[in-house]
Amino acid sequence: MKVAVMGAGAVGCYYGGMLARAGHEVVLIGRPAHVEAVRREGLRLQTQRFDERLALAASTEAAAAAGAELLLFCVKSTDTEAAAAQLRPHLAPGALLLSLQNGVDNADRLRAALPGQPVSAAVVYVATEMAGPGHLKHHGRGELVVEPVAAGVAPLLAAAGVPTEVSDNVRGALWAKLILNCAYNALSALARLPYGELVQRAGVDAVMQDLVAECLAVARAEGVDVPGEPLSAVRGLARTMPGQYSSTAQDLMRGKPTEIDHLNGLVLRRGAALGVPTPANRVLHTLVKLAEQAGGSAAQ
Repeated sequence: MKVAVMGAGAVGCYYGGMLARAGHEVVLIGRPAHVEAVRREGLRLQTQRFDERLALAASTEAAAAAGAELLLFCVKSTDTEAAAAQLRPHLAPGALLLSLQNGVDNADRLRAALPGQPVSAAVVYVATEMAGPGHLKHHGRGELVVEPVAAGVAPLLAAAGVPTEVSDNVRGALWAKLILNCAYNALSALARLPYGELVQRAGVDAVMQDLVAECLAVARAEGVDVPGEPLSAVRGLARTMPGQYSSTAQDLMRGKPTEIDHLNGLVLRRGAALGVPTPANRVLHTLVKLAEQAGGSAAQ
């Protein structure tokens, strides 16, 4: 299968790399420095089980997606509509877009931007980082939860070493993931700490309890069925990913804009619309926005 990765950062390079390693034709679409490194030396996929260089195509242009049957859509939530517009002229009829993004509304936004194109939301559980141009480090996990429209590619992903579950409640699973992000992302960014160290600091567990309670209250008001035990999942994440810095922390430390508007900010907006108070999410959203405006200096 030909696979295009739109937004070839840490998440896109991991899943694209796993598919390329399984023999699929993969093209990465990303930033110039990254693209040049991959063209020159291949993608270095460094995991806990193997460390390999993969020869695969890379481009800075959306036109490279032409002919792809599967598109891994991995751009930042703030760039969803712009990236969809760039892809629109090059999409093959019937090509499936798999949204491997933070937040809960990207698949809906993609469907609105690309009417008639098959789109599936995906819940992504993976710890990755870009260690440099063309160098992906995988720290743990890697499973996906997808909607029934993506059932046809689930076996392909599983065969490539990506455990993939098809679910009728991806919306609820996306909210469960959002709760994890709201609990960890801003705190990890502002403290500049990985999860394992973060949860040992005084007061952090109590703040996380407040964040989880607010998120669940908003989800219930939205009519969302959040599966599992979200607070237990939050507390367990630090054990499974102790060395992981949040994507928000990685963005702030590099002086890049974050996705906080689509994490704690989304809970804040939906809470305001539904009459649900979200003071803990409001404070963290405001602090991360201040740190962004300072060029990340608040996380130094």
